[in-house]
Amino acid sequence: MHAYDSKDLERLFGLPASAVRSLSRAGHVSPLKRGGRLHYSFQDLLMLRTASALRAANISAQRINRTLKTLRTTLPTGTAANKRSLTALGNQIAIREGKMTWESDSGQYVLALDLGEEKGGLHVIARQSPTPPPAHSANEFYAKAFELEDSNPAAAQAAYQACLDIDPQFAEARVNLGRLLHIAGCLDDAEQVYRSAGKTEPLLAFNLAVVLEDLNREAEAIAAYREALALDPQLADAHFNLARLYEKAKDPKASLRHLLAYRRLIDRQGT
Repeated sequence: MHAYDSKDLERLFGLPASAVRSLSRAGHVSPLKRGGRLHYSFQDLLMLRTASALRAANISAQRINRTLKTLRTTLPTGTAANKRSLTALGNQIAIREGKMTWESDSGQYVLALDLGEEKGGLHVIARQSPTPPPAHSANEFYAKAFELEDSNPAAAQAAYQACLDIDPQFAEARVNLGRLLHIAGCLDDAEQVYRSAGKTEPLLAFNLAVVLEDLNREAEAIAAYREALALDPQLADAHFNLARLYEKAKDPKASLRHLLAYRRLIDRQGT
């Protein structure tokens, strides 16, 4: 458990005290009061981060509360809430569990779709055939792939691969290809893309760690996050994810150390 006041939570997650109180009243977070301060579990912090991301996608507080309630009530007994996650699909909220995604309001599964990022939110894009555009140089393939990410992610994957065939050291193409494969659920392929880089970059190591987490290889994920931080000590999210993994591994000292490092970096970035 970690002690935070309302100013701490607003600085970390951009959530005003009123929003945190609303989430607490609804039972989505359950802080304990000790020594005059509220102590939050790591699960509480994950829920606060999720709520913050959904607020940033302009989802109303009422819908966030309703969706979080649905998420809690549909969990089988003994299942941790972090087995599922929430994301924004345009102005809708979807629940993800493994490779499956369904709409929170209707319960309808989202099938044969990929999720892509746009302006900090997520939108749905239909899968299309992987036909790469004509190009000649690595830079041309990269530019075409970047253009196609929203409209035809499978073709973008093929174009990024063509770019890497020409220039295996094109780090931006490798990061983007791995990300698209990960979004598409091709975790083994994404891992291979990240591991086959001749030179490790901070973002490659970080993205590899996320893939390893999704493959339930948490010890390897910890090693990859640590490598990312060795390459770039300013990666705040690597500290946050390490804190979560160490908490799960029942190493509270390591968890707290990385959580404090995350907090210091967030404070520094906010000044």
